[in-house]
Amino acid sequence: MRSMTGYGRATAALEEHTLTVQVSSVNRKTLDLTIAAPEEWEALEPVVAELVRKFAARGKVHVSIEMTGEKSAAATAWDEDAAAEALERLERFAAQSGVKFEPTAELLWEVANAQKREDLLPPAERAQAVVSATVTAALRAFAAMRAKEGESLFVDFIKRAQTLHRYVEAIAARAPQVPSHYREQLMKRLREAGLELDLNDERVLREIALFADRCDVSEEITRLRSHFEQFTALLKSDGEIGRKAEFLLQEIGREVNTIGSKANDLTIARSVIELKNELERIREQMANVE
Repeated sequence: MRSMTGYGRATAALEEHTLTVQVSSVNRKTLDLTIAAPEEWEALEPVVAELVRKFAARGKVHVSIEMTGEKSAAATAWDEDAAAEALERLERFAAQSGVKFEPTAELLWEVANAQKREDLLPPAERAQAVVSATVTAALRAFAAMRAKEGESLFVDFIKRAQTLHRYVEAIAARAPQVPSHYREQLMKRLREAGLELDLNDERVLREIALFADRCDVSEEITRLRSHFEQFTALLKSDGEIGRKAEFLLQEIGREVNTIGSKANDLTIARSVIELKNELERIREQMANVE
């Protein structure tokens, strides 16, 4: 089991620079991948995306690829000579147009960014091997964190599944007593109404039989036991389990709702409420599982 929340980081030397890759993710029903990389390496994004898919099937995953360190691209991003020449041309153009030329910090920033040297980073084809290896290293750290958090989630889910099972077994133990309890209450109401009927009266037997049929939850309990076995087996399996678990929890919820509507018993109703509360906690936590 793996969590959808994770973080990984890796660095590597790349010619005169230091390459830093960071991978982070939060929960999302599908794989939602974003990649932030230098413009010069836009061609590497499909390669990075393919690597990510080997480590993550769900989640909002963000991959940041940047140059850092004293010799980073940021430190030498501008061609000062080209920027100065561009400003001189602007000044001459302003003079010819009769416009007063007063450069601002914002203008300097825009001109400098427009005059980046194209030889700051190695071309994509030369950087691909190092970038791929560094991304893979960051993804391994990212996957290790996801797995570690997944272990904690697994322990929590097993405990909660056991809690669900206890409530269902309590319902299974109580259910056979419901018709006899109803019979007692029925005879009590009849006596209070001044109607003395024998327990073997056909009308009484028919009413009790109809009630017993309406409140029978044996099929729902059987299906719930099967769902619990599948859910536990799924938790122990490898690979992606989030979607399958969400489907099973949905089916368990349907059976619990059916029991609540059929049982007509206060003790069972209390167990149903506890089951629903525990199911909601599991659903919320399962939203973080890949």
